[in-house]
Amino acid sequence: MKEIISVLFHKFRHLVLYGIIGSFSSGLDFAIYTFLVQIVGFQYLIANCMSVFVGITTSFILNRNYNFKVKDHVKRRFGIFLTVGLCGLLLSNLILYLCIDIMEMNKIISKLLSIVMVVFFQFLLNKYLTFCPSVKDKQL
Repeated sequence: MKEIISVLFHKFRHLVLYGIIGSFSSGLDFAIYTFLVQIVGFQYLIANCMSVFVGITTSFILNRNYNFKVKDHVKRRFGIFLTVGLCGLLLSNLILYLCIDIMEMNKIISKLLSIVMVVFFQFLLNKYLTFCPSVKDKQL
C-alpha cells in the first residue's frame, strides 16, 4: 500500500503540492476577502480584486520555490502567472456577480464557490504555461 501511495504521489506530485499551496493561498485570499467585506465594508468586487492579487503573489512565490522549482526567467514567469491569475480573477468576479447579484446567494459562500471553480482552471494554465521548462520559447 505504501508503494502505491508513493508511486501516485510521484506521479501527481505537482498537482498535490499545487493543491497544498493553492489551499494556503486561497485561504489567505478568502481571509482577506472576508475581512474586507465583513469588517471593513468594502464592495465585494473590489475586495475580491485585492484579495486575489495577494493570493496570486503568494501562490507564485511558493509554487516557484517549492513545487515546480523553476527559478529562471522570474519576471517573465511572474508575468505569465499574473496573466493566468487575472484570467482567474475575471472568472471569479463573473461567478461572484452571478451568485450574489443574480442568484442572491451569500457573499461568503459565493466566494468559496468561486475559489473551487477557478483552482482547476488555473492549475492547468500554470502547469503548461507558467512553469513549463521551456517558458523562454513561449509567447504571451
